[in-house]
Amino acid sequence: MEFITYILILVATGTFVGFASGLLGVGGGFIMAPVQFFLLTSMGVDPDTAIRIAFATSLAVILPTALSGALGHWRRGAVMVIPAIFLGIAGLFGGIIGAGIASNAPAALLSFIFGLLALFSALWMIGSKSSEIEEETSNSKPAYLFWGFLGGFSSGLLGIGGGVVMVPLLNLLLKFPTHKAIGTSTAFIVFASIGGIITYIFTGMNATGLPPYSVGYVNLVQLVVLAGFSIPMARVGVKAAHKLSAKNLQYLLAILLIYIALKMIGVFEWLNLPF
Repeated sequence: MEFITYILILVATGTFVGFASGLLGVGGGFIMAPVQFFLLTSMGVDPDTAIRIAFATSLAVILPTALSGALGHWRRGAVMVIPAIFLGIAGLFGGIIGAGIASNAPAALLSFIFGLLALFSALWMIGSKSSEIEEETSNSKPAYLFWGFLGGFSSGLLGIGGGVVMVPLLNLLLKFPTHKAIGTSTAFIVFASIGGIITYIFTGMNATGLPPYSVGYVNLVQLVVLAGFSIPMARVGVKAAHKLSAKNLQYLLAILLIYIALKMIGVFEWLNLPF
């Protein structure tokens, strides 16, 4: 693969991921991870190494992108600060454990399990009758810690921000208004991604077959290009999110979750579809 093609693919990916992050409160790892995996394996990197680099670098991009999006949502009053702190602290530790497991576990099995979870979340969201919650909500701190840990665990496990788990949980289970579920999820992603990044750097320090300019499993070339375009686009996504109704945002997220689920389960590959 030519270098210019390699860079252009990363630019397009970063642009889309940033917009999706701000719009829907998701990290975007579900797009970045497979794209990076394809690029790395096409350049001869061992698949086992490539998948860990893809997960680690995705989280490294997600961190500044989510921070940009979280600031935008906070300025619009869409981040519930106290819940975000408890969710985030638990998510940080969950991310450490999830990334530690992913550094040794079969990626195919982990993707399949998470795909089932994403599909369940999408169907739950479509069938929910409490989608237009507008009043403030109150939940126990242990509940925030438990669900924050779960979201962080999925973040570290699969190199995603954790928003695909957190947004449905906040909106449907913890009864957050949709816009505040998205804004708070974006803040949570900042914490959750840190735990995974630290672990992937540590576990990859002595790994062999890493491409040039890698720190542990984080590749700096891909990080700079992806982050350089995703960060400004996250602000564009935030503006778009606050112009859409809560119901429309939920439908968009549900469609996105269904795609993620089918991709991770491997349905497109089984059907020989180029998605």
